[in-house]
Amino acid sequence: MAEIVRFAPSPTGNIHIGNARPALINWLVAMKTDGQFILRYDDTDQERSRREYADNIAEDLAWLGIKPDRIERQSERMGLYDSVADRLRQMGRLYACYETPDELDRKRKRLRARGLPPVYDRTGLNLTAEEIAAYEAEGRKPHWRFLLDQKTIRWEDGIRGEQSIECDSVSDPVLVREDGTYLYTLPSVIDDIDMGVTYVIRGDDHVTNTAVQIQLFELLSGKSPKFAHHNLIINASGEGLSKRLGSLSIRTMREEGYEPLAVAIFAVLNGTSDPVQPLADMEALADLFALDKVSRSASKFDMADLGHLNARILHETDFASVEDRLKAMGVAGGESFWHAVRGNIERLPEVKAWWHVAHEGLPSDAVVRDPEDADFYARAIALLPQEPWDAMTWKTWTTALKTETGRKGKSLFMPLRVALTGYSHGPELAAFLPFIGYQRTLDRLS
Repeated sequence: MAEIVRFAPSPTGNIHIGNARPALINWLVAMKTDGQFILRYDDTDQERSRREYADNIAEDLAWLGIKPDRIERQSERMGLYDSVADRLRQMGRLYACYETPDELDRKRKRLRARGLPPVYDRTGLNLTAEEIAAYEAEGRKPHWRFLLDQKTIRWEDGIRGEQSIECDSVSDPVLVREDGTYLYTLPSVIDDIDMGVTYVIRGDDHVTNTAVQIQLFELLSGKSPKFAHHNLIINASGEGLSKRLGSLSIRTMREEGYEPLAVAIFAVLNGTSDPVQPLADMEALADLFALDKVSRSASKFDMADLGHLNARILHETDFASVEDRLKAMGVAGGESFWHAVRGNIERLPEVKAWWHVAHEGLPSDAVVRDPEDADFYARAIALLPQEPWDAMTWKTWTTALKTETGRKGKSLFMPLRVALTGYSHGPELAAFLPFIGYQRTLDRLS
């Protein structure tokens, strides 16, 4: 069945890896079923929503490989929400309440002190005309609650299996604030109905909302879409993610040179029964992923783990896939230089540092050479082959040095690596040495 799914972010900040997870999962389900993916901005909060954030979200999703079939903005659909809210009022299912936040808080505390669940007592349903007039005279404006049927709501969750919620243990939810603006629930349900959404796939922090939404779906359209609630991503210290954590934003990962495919694979497969592993493309990720593989336990995100995956992907990436990006960074050398260094980078921008080592000079944090190697360096200069150089030059040179000095292994190769690159680790020098060239090699040994 072709599924119609949606991702509905609030444009109040840049999306992070935790937001990317439901976006990618929904996108993959749409791909697998030849369905549709809707990007729907939950921008009804006029004070906090920003167009720049919406634009950033679209850019970040495109970078990840997500191409929406349809883009909607809830701020452009307020008339529809108003008409449905009026319909609910006429049906007696949306009722006015005048309690202040402080009064509601005191009610909840009294119930808890008695060992009772803090469920709203439906005072608003029984207000007389005189009481309403008195509240209005005080300047109070009502908030509006949805009158729940106090029954058991059951659904088969695509990830969590059979679920049920007893609605008599749930407060009638507020759908409309005192200022007339809408909370998340009503616009979301109206849009899902209007846009024909068949599968609502989201984080498991929304499980408790599902019974309310199913009642609204059934009341307004006679049926409900399917639901699946995936596990959430937490950071390395076990805390939930927030838009305030800029280091985990997709935009920051883009700027720091992570591969979009690595981010997508990690966001989706981490917390499933499949190992986090390099894949060829998003189609391969779609083929591998299935909702029933998602764990019910939280998924831990660690930048170090993403770095390892990113490195593994780059180590297998062909030159054609990165050629334009290398040129944009000012890195020449073509395919042979890429193959010389790709096994020693975690993120693509690191290639530029190796290009600098080869063609400009040693790094500022270069390892200090051992003064006792002075005689060894003198013999290395004397035995240095003349150009032209190729992939065999390193072996020819080091074989001669080994015969001349008696050095072998680390004592032979490490002093040369330190002198030529400034590091005690790095690319295979057989491939890297020709890019340093004869004169720079001579200067660094001297």
